Amino acid sequence: MRLLSGFIVGLIFGLGIAVSGMINPAKVLNFFDVAGAWDPSLAFVMGGALLTTFIGYRLVLRREAPLIEARFQLPTARDIDARLVGGSAVFGIGWGIAGFCPGAAVPALGSGKWEVALFVAALLAGLWAARMIRDRPTGKGALA
Repeated sequence: MRLLSGFIVGLIFGLGIAVSGMINPAKVLNFFDVAGAWDPSLAFVMGGALLTTFIGYRLVLRREAPLIEARFQLPTARDIDARLVGGSAVFGIGWGIAGFCPGAAVPALGSGKWEVALFVAALLAGLWAARMIRDRPTGKGALA
């Protein structure tokens, strides 16, 4: 049941990303080009997502537990630290340069474009490199 529900949610997400145009890097880059060929349509996509999430969380969190889990798994960290700010900056810069965010790039793989595959490969390499840096040994005798 978990696998099936995950597949269905992923399918709905991917279809929403495709229908909204967020798998088109040119559309995304035009959204960021406020001094040129600005395309405000993605603001409506993001606003719709925020509104849906706001209402959805209010409704779902009234339940004692999710339908297919024993308990809700919500983040508890509230700190705004260098890792959060730095990661957000890298995410935003990458999105602005490439026109893809990771959530849109995975459904865009279905387009068959080599640029998307290259982006996803670079994304996976970046995730791997970040994990290696985060998990490197520290302290006395460790490599710097």
